[in-house]
Amino acid sequence: MEVEGAGALVAGGASGLGAATSRALAESGAKVTIADLNAERGEALAVEIGGDFVAANVTDADGVAAAVERASAVEGGLRISVCCAGIGWAERLARTRGPHDLEYFSNVVKVNLIGTFNVLRLAAASMLANEPNEEGERGVCVNTASVAAFDGQIGQVAYSASKGGIVGMTLPAARDMASKGVRVMTIAPGLFDTPLLAALPEAARESLGAGIPFPSRLGRPEEYASMVGQIVVNPMLNGETIRLDGALRMPPK
Repeated sequence: MEVEGAGALVAGGASGLGAATSRALAESGAKVTIADLNAERGEALAVEIGGDFVAANVTDADGVAAAVERASAVEGGLRISVCCAGIGWAERLARTRGPHDLEYFSNVVKVNLIGTFNVLRLAAASMLANEPNEEGERGVCVNTASVAAFDGQIGQVAYSASKGGIVGMTLPAARDMASKGVRVMTIAPGLFDTPLLAALPEAARESLGAGIPFPSRLGRPEEYASMVGQIVVNPMLNGETIRLDGALRMPPK
């Protein structure tokens, strides 16, 4: 899939991995629509990269549909969809004072898994209207899981379940869309230098990075964005989850 001139949607595209992806796609010539809850950041970034911004919660069907419609309005239609939106939560399955809070578990799954599915289903449906390129391809959707889908730590039962669901739906989604020339891929990042980790003391950040076999540092959002770009241009990448983690395997805690 050519990036130059393609319509692109980045959900959760106003900060962290999403912001880096929005910038990288725009720099490669895509017409980027950012969908995010943070209007201030999203609008500023859209101005910076010459793109569009739509305020949207990934769990809201109407909001995401509006973002997909905006991204699809460009000549050639929506060709690239990337979902980076997500939240975290830490709580053990059960403690002496009681079981894991059901509402928090449900909310993490709703945002991370159902929100990703919402973006995926609406973007893929829009891509069906595209004219196929010479390879028969109409579009590509990239989702964001986490190494926690495989190496969930203590207190990550909700987060790991939500990210594991994203991994689990990747292959059947790709098979669903294969006859229509729409690819579905997932990236499972390890420890990346995002706003979530930026709140930690520098010593703690360095310690986390040192635990990664190689390179022994936190991942850079630009490296995630680079992987998105490689997925977009390589038509053989389909139906798979790629760990982007420097050979990291998370310990229990």
